[in-house]
Amino acid sequence: MPLLKEKTSPKILYTCYSHTSREGEQFIADHVFGYILSGSSDIYVNGKNYVFKEGDFRFIRKNQLAKFAKHPPKDGEFKTISIVMDKETLRSVSEELNQHMTQTYTGESALLLQPNNLFRNYIDSLSPYMHGSGNTNKMLTTLKVKEAIMILLETNPELKDVLFDFSEPGKIDLEAYMNEHYKFNVDINRFAYLTGRSLATFKRDFEKIFKTSPSRWLQHKRLNDAYFLIKEKGWKTSDVYMEVGFKDFSHFSFAFKKAYGVAPSRVN
Repeated sequence: MPLLKEKTSPKILYTCYSHTSREGEQFIADHVFGYILSGSSDIYVNGKNYVFKEGDFRFIRKNQLAKFAKHPPKDGEFKTISIVMDKETLRSVSEELNQHMTQTYTGESALLLQPNNLFRNYIDSLSPYMHGSGNTNKMLTTLKVKEAIMILLETNPELKDVLFDFSEPGKIDLEAYMNEHYKFNVDINRFAYLTGRSLATFKRDFEKIFKTSPSRWLQHKRLNDAYFLIKEKGWKTSDVYMEVGFKDFSHFSFAFKKAYGVAPSRVN
């Protein structure tokens, strides 16, 4: 069984910033229903890029690694509100409504949802979370998250099979997954969990396939990408290290020089 288990809670998150675009990556631990109030957002997940614009309602599945870019409008602010649906709240709704998963969901990792009055009225009701007024204690937040789940079931009944799937990630093709996701800066435990393996099984399967340890393989792949981007694409060293999955520049620079005998800034 996978070892990585995280306790999460229902959340309603309001994001607002201006002037510059932001990029990054994250592990999406829970399903997320969200609305773009202003600006636009790109998200790369499971090998596909999705673009969401102002006025879009979206749904993003749990247990995925994602890269994102958030863009404020010209002379404006990027604003979103996201409803994070934790497993405990979803189980509660499943039991209350007597609705359960009937088959494995095979749809998109991120969905653009068709707008409707239920969605619009619901977002309007979240004003206290966006403007800092009113009582937003944990009990009320849980009720609002339950409401979002029920609205999704009413408007998009096919989501029942993803919302009420409480299984851990199943064992998947390790080679394909790692070649797709090696640039994500996450630890080995996370890769093990997302490929449906215990840490020990992940390491054993990995060495059978790649003939080396996960840490050595990841560093080699990332450094190869970095060298190509600097040498062939003319990228700045300050832009490369995060792109290929290193946490900090000093570690990247040290590993690069050890591998290639020259500092990344000296490659020409």
